[in-house]
Amino acid sequence: MTPKDQILARMYMMLTLLGLVPLAVAGQMGWIVVSNPESLRSQVRAQARSAVELPAMRGAILDRDGRGLAINTARYTLALDPTVEGFAEQADSFFEDLAALTGEAAAQYRRAVRSRHSPQYAKLDDGLTPQQAEQVRAWDVPGVILTAEFGRRYNYGTTAAHLVGHVGGNGQGLAGLELAYNEALRGTPGRRIVRRDRSGRIQAFVGGTVVPPKRGDDLVLTIDLARQAALEDELRRGVAQSGAEWGTAVAMNPHTGALLALANVPAYNPNRPGAAPDAARRNRAITDRFEPGSTFKLVGAVAALEQGLVGLGDSVETGDGWAVFHGHTMEDVHAYGTLSFGGVLAHSSNVGMAKTVDRLAPGVFYQYARNMGFRQPTWVDLPGEVSGVLKRPPAWSATTQTSMAIGYEVAVTPLQLLVAYSALANGGHIVKPYVVAEQQTMTGRTRWRNEPEVIRRAFQERTADTLRSAFERVVEEGTGTNAQIEGLPVAGKTGTALAVTDGQYASDKARASFVGFFPTEDPEVALLVVLGSPDGERYGGEVAAPVFRRVARRWAGTFPAVVERMTRTASAEGAPREAAPAVRASALPADAPADMPDLRGLSTRQAMAWLRARGVSARLQGHGTVVRQTPAPGAPLPTQVFLAGSQ
Repeated sequence: MTPKDQILARMYMMLTLLGLVPLAVAGQMGWIVVSNPESLRSQVRAQARSAVELPAMRGAILDRDGRGLAINTARYTLALDPTVEGFAEQADSFFEDLAALTGEAAAQYRRAVRSRHSPQYAKLDDGLTPQQAEQVRAWDVPGVILTAEFGRRYNYGTTAAHLVGHVGGNGQGLAGLELAYNEALRGTPGRRIVRRDRSGRIQAFVGGTVVPPKRGDDLVLTIDLARQAALEDELRRGVAQSGAEWGTAVAMNPHTGALLALANVPAYNPNRPGAAPDAARRNRAITDRFEPGSTFKLVGAVAALEQGLVGLGDSVETGDGWAVFHGHTMEDVHAYGTLSFGGVLAHSSNVGMAKTVDRLAPGVFYQYARNMGFRQPTWVDLPGEVSGVLKRPPAWSATTQTSMAIGYEVAVTPLQLLVAYSALANGGHIVKPYVVAEQQTMTGRTRWRNEPEVIRRAFQERTADTLRSAFERVVEEGTGTNAQIEGLPVAGKTGTALAVTDGQYASDKARASFVGFFPTEDPEVALLVVLGSPDGERYGGEVAAPVFRRVARRWAGTFPAVVERMTRTASAEGAPREAAPAVRASALPADAPADMPDLRGLSTRQAMAWLRARGVSARLQGHGTVVRQTPAPGAPLPTQVFLAGSQ
């Protein structure tokens, strides 16, 4: 054979062999099908199955009295495998019963079965309530498939929205406590074995293995819903009356760090978070920094006293209300002349404070500011907290120290400032703020509890004791008189600082604030109010202090110790109780009275009903007849009342 013929022969042989390969494969496949059909079918069924995640029911978020701020809603998808043995005999009664349960036509469900895409899966309804789903289960119809889908509902809308936060469409936390405690709340997902049809669609089927999900834990907060609502109400009122662009307020127990309430205006509804602008969803109490103005004078006062530069009674010359520091002129609102150092604080003299702080070594002043928590987060258990701005001494200009003395060239968050004033209230300790009191299982067992934590001692207890009287004087006779509450001693400080716009201080933009605590001795509450860019009157003592006063008055009745203190004060001052005696609740008209009535002698049921009808929250111990109440008869009608029954 010629070389050419040899090449052609080899080529034909290879083509013949290659042509036999498909025939051999087809033959082998046919042999497998004929010889072992059941094994093959089992493998096909196994490959058509898959596992999908079953979401767990999310834990609830509760206020300190167990009221549900964030709870779950459940809807069930009802599907059917009509090929299951035993269904055909019950089909007619099942469709009729289902129609009666849902209000839909039985023919609609029959049509869904006839037009199903998969022989073994027909979707009938995707909006059954838990009660309806339980009824369907009770029928025990073969082939029924019920799948739960959970949603999230925020019972009180905008109330506590910036604390609670919200979840996304997939049920994952996106803001607030929903984000910070997402792992604890979300629980452990389960697993269901499903079938994939020829198009790759996942469909549940009867008899598939199900690993049930485990519900998430509940969070019990430190806040009280009634106090929270009162704070939000008064903050909205303050923003509206002052024409401010925004407002933020936060309150805490100065001894433990437990947050009592936190509010922002504008607010948003976590049931519809996408409907609100970004500014409304921002928790300004921890995400916004501002120059604090005169509220920062606490730092200079502490440093000056502990360094022995001045005593409260020592004289400070403020002259005609202005002075030049390192080429920069500083002014007071009024010319005060010679003031005691206590008077410098009471009247918020910029000149007097700058003169005092200018005598401190820069490093010493800086360290006091650091010790009081500035330039660092508070570590509150909320997401998004930022640190403040506090320049180190090497970066200071000639005027930085005197500017910082009056709250400029430094930026703080509202919560940082409140923590610093809580140290003044509690004797010099910086405490860690928190809002979650404890984490509980679905059965109510406490998994862990938040314990008060002292971060450090910022200054000496005797310094706090000395300065409390000076800051009480601010409210009694100084710039904070609008925070006065009859019968309740209050200590605090006003603050006003121009806002920076395009790198310049804007004369028409200010941050007005008041921060204080009550009662002055053994305080129960530390509260800060900040209003952004009020229109017209811009001083903290004029626009923020009244908000503080109204909140404190509404809250006072919810603290038995405060009520007792106010009652003692009123008795000591000879309050005209006999001239205006408290009347029985049963004799009152339908509208709410201004004062607390005498509920003693009424049945607890009558007393509770009377209070609730007037929007007053009541805490009851025992039952039978009311024998004790807080506040006492004749006190201003509070938002919350404590009642003790005879049994």
